Amino acid sequence: MTIQEQKDFIEHYIAIIWNRGDTSCLEQFLHPAYVDHSLPTGLPPDSTGLRQWIALTHGSFQPETIINEQVAEPGKCIIRVTMHMKHTGLWRGIPPTGLTVSIPGYRCFRLQDNLIIEHRALIDGNTLEKKLTTGIL
Repeated sequence: MTIQEQKDFIEHYIAIIWNRGDTSCLEQFLHPAYVDHSLPTGLPPDSTGLRQWIALTHGSFQPETIINEQVAEPGKCIIRVTMHMKHTGLWRGIPPTGLTVSIPGYRCFRLQDNLIIEHRALIDGNTLEKKLTTGIL
């Protein structure tokens, strides 16, 4: 996979899996040995946990991830993102507000055999929660 193909692959993954919440094709993106280092405590750090996390997120939000910057080298890709999260369901005890909150973050992917084998993320969930509870965007 070329660097550009890697970038396109990650963009497609974000569009289908995160923005649409369509996990029916997850096996097209994830290596069988996939490990996710960023899932919340209590979820398994594999594709099962990722499916659960996506379902929970989409149950509370209509998310849209915008890739602001993408840097890649063979087998690795990091993206700087802005997530626009429209709050439509209960989230951490916060009833739906209808607000759309924008938060920054980073996602780092390691690829093997043309699939994502490892993922790390740093998403500003504290700011998300604060903006939902105060209404200050």
